[in-house]
Amino acid sequence: MHSPFVFDLVTKCFYDRKIYFDYKALMNYKTKLLRSDIEITITDLGSGSKTTKKNTRKISDIAKNSGSSLKRTKLLYRLTNYIQSKNILELGTSLGIATQAMSIAHPEATITTVEGCPNISNYTKNHFEVFGLKNIILLNESFDTVIPKLTNNVYDLIFFDGNHQKDATIAYFNSFVSKVHNNSVFIFDDIYWSKDMTAAWEKIKQHPKVTISIDTFQWGMVFFRKEQEKQHFTIRL
Repeated sequence: MHSPFVFDLVTKCFYDRKIYFDYKALMNYKTKLLRSDIEITITDLGSGSKTTKKNTRKISDIAKNSGSSLKRTKLLYRLTNYIQSKNILELGTSLGIATQAMSIAHPEATITTVEGCPNISNYTKNHFEVFGLKNIILLNESFDTVIPKLTNNVYDLIFFDGNHQKDATIAYFNSFVSKVHNNSVFIFDDIYWSKDMTAAWEKIKQHPKVTISIDTFQWGMVFFRKEQEKQHFTIRL
């Protein structure tokens, strides 16, 4: 591994084995969702679910099948804490499992998160209030409608987790790539969701502004460090 930046990221963040006190809050948040028998009607504006085609789903089923795993939630917590992102955007709130991790990792950050389904948005907003998360702005709009309103901002971290289609993913990336700074990071969920999603990931890696890409087998991360020679890494977590 030739990059000191990536070496430090892997050893001090990815492979950090410390048991953080906040991990208990991450577990409590998801456990409450997994125990919920509430049913809501879904309006799915993205690529849909691989586990069910039903429009009415239990909160517990959404948390089990669609939410970030505890392992990935802890990783996102560590990453947000490590890079101290102040301005964060998440495309695809769902039940807010990843959102909560970023929120408590850096309480001084401002997190804007976008969810297209009104019922999920309302449920998750209430869940944020129950858990006292104060630094989150939840927008209930479609990505295509809201993104033009957000592209004037410069983000330290963007988590793309709401539409796993090739053309949409590339379009969202292109909408924000002109606004990155040297320490920005973009995270793409489910880069092996489909052949098209993998093709989108491969195209994004080759963008001239991307100098570091990290393939973790589920997430793909890209960095824009100008002093860094272009390198692609595959790291199993």
